Amino acid sequence: MTERIAAAYDDFGRRWAHGTSPLYEEWSTGIAGDREVLARLAALPAPVRQPNRIFAAARWAGSPLTGYPQWREWLAANWDRVVEVAAVRTTQTNEPARCATLLPQLAAIPGPLALLEVGTAAGLCLFPDRYAYEYTAPDGAHRLGESPVVVPCRIDDAAAVPERLPDVVWRRGIDLAPIDAADPDAIDWLATLVWPGPDHAGRVARLRAAAEIAAADPPGIVRGDLLETLPEVAASAPADATLVIFHSAVLLYLDEDERRRFVELVDEVRAARDGGVVWISNESSGTLPPVDALVTPGLDTDRRFVQSVDGAPVALAGQHGATYEVRPFGAA
Repeated sequence: MTERIAAAYDDFGRRWAHGTSPLYEEWSTGIAGDREVLARLAALPAPVRQPNRIFAAARWAGSPLTGYPQWREWLAANWDRVVEVAAVRTTQTNEPARCATLLPQLAAIPGPLALLEVGTAAGLCLFPDRYAYEYTAPDGAHRLGESPVVVPCRIDDAAAVPERLPDVVWRRGIDLAPIDAADPDAIDWLATLVWPGPDHAGRVARLRAAAEIAAADPPGIVRGDLLETLPEVAASAPADATLVIFHSAVLLYLDEDERRRFVELVDEVRAARDGGVVWISNESSGTLPPVDALVTPGLDTDRRFVQSVDGAPVALAGQHGATYEVRPFGAA
């Protein structure tokens, strides 16, 4: 058990936090080699001991943002409080900047769109048409939209830069524990889930501004298991709109059978609507084997999602929306 936990923390530090959050990389790799802390983690339920959840719970409880030796002393002295927070708070990273990596695909879909996000948290990614975007491409800067929420994104092909905002006529979300964007405490927790580090400067302010947009016009969010509620919620989408089912870093929390069932459900929804459905997935490699099988062997996917549309990989999307790469897949 402790070896598996050590491997998970080492992977989190070296694969995901490396180069983007030096402090979380140090904490993760420190824990990976710390038998006492690993033993404490092994006593917790699997969802509670996730790195981002433990780290955010520690920060919520007042931990210092210091190197591992000092932080570890604090953690040992405040372990019960950290576990108490982690037991009632969940990992629901709700990064509105991910819309910058969704927009190239959304803008290419004709007609009005009905957006359905699974694992939506506060629904901040349901408003791609309400944000502004600053794409930096090889040919220069491209600005799209006007909004208090401005999302920067580096894109590797000018042809992939979207030229318009989507026409969204319906937006719904599904989540086991929906977050009210108007709840200050809930938004404070989402802000605590933002990683420390220079690459994440601006994310908290952007999150809070996006929460204000969502609070002013709340999307319909259904509380429930996505495997149980997806068909019913999808059936309520307007028939004259293209239904877009999307998610980011959600399916990794399902087991292999549950992931297969989710893909089957998407196919069932598509059949029920006589087509008219687009499925956009942003998940780390290893989550959807049929998608991985279509990715060029040896392609470096660390710190990025493999974005797929209807099961075909189309881009590498930065996990927090900062980058979008289509060239590894041959075309914009």
